[in-house]
Amino acid sequence: MDDDRRAFLTDLLTTPSPSGFEAVGQRVWLDYVRDFADDVWTDAYGNAVAVHQGGSDVSIAFTGHADEIGFIVRDITEDGFLRISPIGGADRTVSKGQHVTVHAETPVAGVVGQTAIHLREREEESYEDIDAQFVDVGADDGDDARELVEVGDPVTVETRVRALHGTRMAARGMDNRVGIWSAAEGLRAAVEADVDATVYAVSTVQEEVGVQGAKMIGFGLDPDAAIAVDVTHATDNPDIPGKRSGPVELGEGPVVSRGSANHPSLVDLARESADAAEIDVQLQATGTRTGTDADAFYTARSGIPALNLGIPNRYMHTPVEVIDTDDLDAAAELLGSVADRAADAAPFGVDL
Repeated sequence: MDDDRRAFLTDLLTTPSPSGFEAVGQRVWLDYVRDFADDVWTDAYGNAVAVHQGGSDVSIAFTGHADEIGFIVRDITEDGFLRISPIGGADRTVSKGQHVTVHAETPVAGVVGQTAIHLREREEESYEDIDAQFVDVGADDGDDARELVEVGDPVTVETRVRALHGTRMAARGMDNRVGIWSAAEGLRAAVEADVDATVYAVSTVQEEVGVQGAKMIGFGLDPDAAIAVDVTHATDNPDIPGKRSGPVELGEGPVVSRGSANHPSLVDLARESADAAEIDVQLQATGTRTGTDADAFYTARSGIPALNLGIPNRYMHTPVEVIDTDDLDAAAELLGSVADRAADAAPFGVDL
């Protein structure tokens, strides 16, 4: 990954964007893609779109979701502590003892409280639900806290982007900054190749709370096909339960999903495009649902052919998600290859 693309990824990862509060992150993405897109625009809820206008009437969308999990201030106690609720699938087992930022009018530093090990009843230990946890911002009392924050302010864990050995990276929010990074770079590849198809790059909102942005975009944009790029579980770390272990490994390439929402013609197009570009891909079974924006696209309107393209990710929904940038580079190259072949592959339908 070259320096400019790495800097773009780092900018995305260091810009908090919890579901329902994505505007700041969307500005980062739009500022980047407008340098090479033919046009960019947003809708009422902040879904962001950039386009390469091709010469054919075939269109394909490369999408990722901009939002991340987090918390929201539910109540402010008279003692000056903040009671919180989850935004999306926040993991109660890793939230205590974390530095956080409350995104009030002026950002406020805080920590999720954790009683010292010396003072806990060890035999009765359990993981409290997020609703039972609290944030300490250092306020003296409730009035002091209310001068700083309001009910409804979002909260995110404060972490760093760290380079690990080789091409591995760790950060909060890989899910799904890597998806919107890939969508942008896939669009760039399509622009540079001046492909015949019209190609949309889309950064959706509110995936973590029910693929809501994709529902809006699927109806409004109505592309001929959509590829949703999102993280998928890498199953190559030692504590994966045996029944959940599978073939997905970091550094072995993007993951083409098969089953459920994944349209057979797009699965074939992705695999053929990978072969043509000499890109290694992995396969994953999704028998019921993908858990991504692809689930919204394939039922939009009268059905938009959809595919979930996965980026292997360790420790999903924790502050230390780990990916391999080689997989990201390969995903962007694969999307460029798909864009180049999309006009000839259309129409996308099941052969009966």
